[in-house]
Amino acid sequence: MRVYVAGPMRGRPFFNFPAFDEAAAALRAEGHEVFNPADRDRQVHGDEVNNSATGNLDDIAHTGFTLREALEADTSWICRNAEAIALLPEWETSKGATAEYALARALGLEVWSVE
Repeated sequence: MRVYVAGPMRGRPFFNFPAFDEAAAALRAEGHEVFNPADRDRQVHGDEVNNSATGNLDDIAHTGFTLREALEADTSWICRNAEAIALLPEWETSKGATAEYALARALGLEVWSVE
């Protein structure tokens, strides 16, 4: 199944990439095709893109990362490819993840919780 991983990033140490990576690895081990936004950000903006102890976007401005561009890529993948969305703990506190959840619901995708 093609699965998108959603959860809080901004305001979290290192933009919560370790939690995204762990969830993506577990889902891939189960045989799923996974879109991990952390992987996409690293691929486009380099390995420094999560280098912020506080998850502040100002800390990574030098990488060229923009929230608008990232959300466009993420929501586009959901619309074009996803069959399910996997929600990390505390996803409800994230503006981006709640938007992704609403999109998944509107499209009738399966919604999973990741512990």
